[in-house]
Amino acid sequence: MTAPQVPANASTALATTVVDELVRRGVTHAVLAPGSRSAPLAFALHAAATAGRLTLHTRIDERSAGFLALGLTVTTRRPVPVVTTSGTAVANLHPAVLEAAHRGLPLLVLSADRPAHLRGTQANQTTDQVRMFGTATRLDLDVPAAEPGAGEATQVAAWRDAVARALHAATTDPAGDGAPGPVQLNLQLAEPLVPDATDGWATPVAVSAAEPVDTRPSTATRDSLAAGPRTVVVAGDDAGPPARVLAERAGWPLLAEPTSGSRTGANAIRTYRLLLGDEGPDSLRARIERVVVCGHPTLSRPVTRLVSDPGVEVVAVRNRTGFTDPGHRVSRVLDGPVGLDGPPEDDGWLAEWRDRDAARGRLLDAFLAGRDGLGPHQVAGAVARALPPRGLLFVGASNPVRDLDLMVPRYTVGDRRLVIGNRGLAGIDGSVATAVGATLGRPSTARAFALLGDVTFLHDVNGLLIGPDEPRPDLTVVVVNDDGGSIFASLEQGGPAYADSFERLFGTPHHVDLASLCAATRTPHWRVDSLPELEHALANPAGGIEVVEAVVRRDDRRALDAAIRGLGS
Repeated sequence: MTAPQVPANASTALATTVVDELVRRGVTHAVLAPGSRSAPLAFALHAAATAGRLTLHTRIDERSAGFLALGLTVTTRRPVPVVTTSGTAVANLHPAVLEAAHRGLPLLVLSADRPAHLRGTQANQTTDQVRMFGTATRLDLDVPAAEPGAGEATQVAAWRDAVARALHAATTDPAGDGAPGPVQLNLQLAEPLVPDATDGWATPVAVSAAEPVDTRPSTATRDSLAAGPRTVVVAGDDAGPPARVLAERAGWPLLAEPTSGSRTGANAIRTYRLLLGDEGPDSLRARIERVVVCGHPTLSRPVTRLVSDPGVEVVAVRNRTGFTDPGHRVSRVLDGPVGLDGPPEDDGWLAEWRDRDAARGRLLDAFLAGRDGLGPHQVAGAVARALPPRGLLFVGASNPVRDLDLMVPRYTVGDRRLVIGNRGLAGIDGSVATAVGATLGRPSTARAFALLGDVTFLHDVNGLLIGPDEPRPDLTVVVVNDDGGSIFASLEQGGPAYADSFERLFGTPHHVDLASLCAATRTPHWRVDSLPELEHALANPAGGIEVVEAVVRRDDRRALDAAIRGLGS
């Protein structure tokens, strides 16, 4: 039998133990940003990847690295560590950590640090990294630097325990001790930092048998609701199939956002945002008596006003991080699957929603078809139609996700289309990297798209910086380019009273040549300005990562949105 290998130094022992324990507890992907202090972790990850124990992804930008890891957590449904060196490198992970916290995703930050005795001494790249992310992390552990000599076996055991605690904190579900979310292991690493330099360490770190991942059975109970009141089910981000199942069993309309995982089946109402904007005693909105809120709805003011209405009963189903209650109107919170007390009441409520939805949809389609040129809604609709069964679509914040909300078809149940977005805080950070990570984490995907605005794309153009030896997915990134921030045109600051300052403060035109930008990263690029050209580009992928730039107008966005809201009213 071959004797266990002994690491040459203490920092290598620490890094090797941490990586080994992560792999033994189910981690399959890791993301690394380069740095000197993190070198022991880099070498340990490389060794594990070479041995086929995990897949390693390297990125030169820490912010993109964090969002790449975030995307991998979404589709692998496992914790994904992201490794950085010390100093500002760690701070660049903050946007991804915040998104993970608000979406309940098990992101694991492995931050390399100088030994504690250098803190407060103005040593290079040394700052207080402990609890750098504030309340966003579920657990923060500051792991002391390894020391060769006495107590080496005890140190190894403590490192394995720290990894186990971190993974448990990252993956615990709401039925246990808390929501899943990001954790930080801050690892103090002393020199030497390379694996072949000796410092007297003498203890092997290998173990003989793997331990199971620490899981706990769910304690969720089945809650139920009366069928009687006129009810709608609002399905926000990550609500999942249970929202659809509840709506169908009860005969209630399903108002499902694109990233809800519920936008399937016959109860899904395509134009719900427009219907909720109707006024008058005969409007559907005026006759809603109860709302059941699932997931994390974020897209529309009509929905926010609905769930904040003191005249409507609001029931929430607990999601990964709690429940959504912007108006403080939730009167009851349900855990686990939701049942129905008694048979559903067939009073024509659902049928009326379907009829008005179909009529409003016809008006919308006719209106858009009658407009000249390519518009943002046509782009969203073309991407939605091109998404095949088992396809993956990442949709960016601001207008693209709202345009998709009006244009996405009522997909067939069971076709396993996955539509996701960074809706925890609804920011534009890291969207390219998240889409790349999500695609890499779902190898069964039939076709992968990302639908992004131009500002969102530019905000994470570093997501295209992928080394020649790195895993690279097949991903079509559709950029709706209106040369600026059109989302603000529909908000208060886009009104006529602020026209003199709008372009400078909010419209922010950039005039970037996306073709040249893509050429700099050797990313294939198509530029289209008509629907037939777009549909042709979507139907003929080049393979690998490619960018399809769909050029649309921005100067008429406010009028366009107003016209759509006014259809049929």
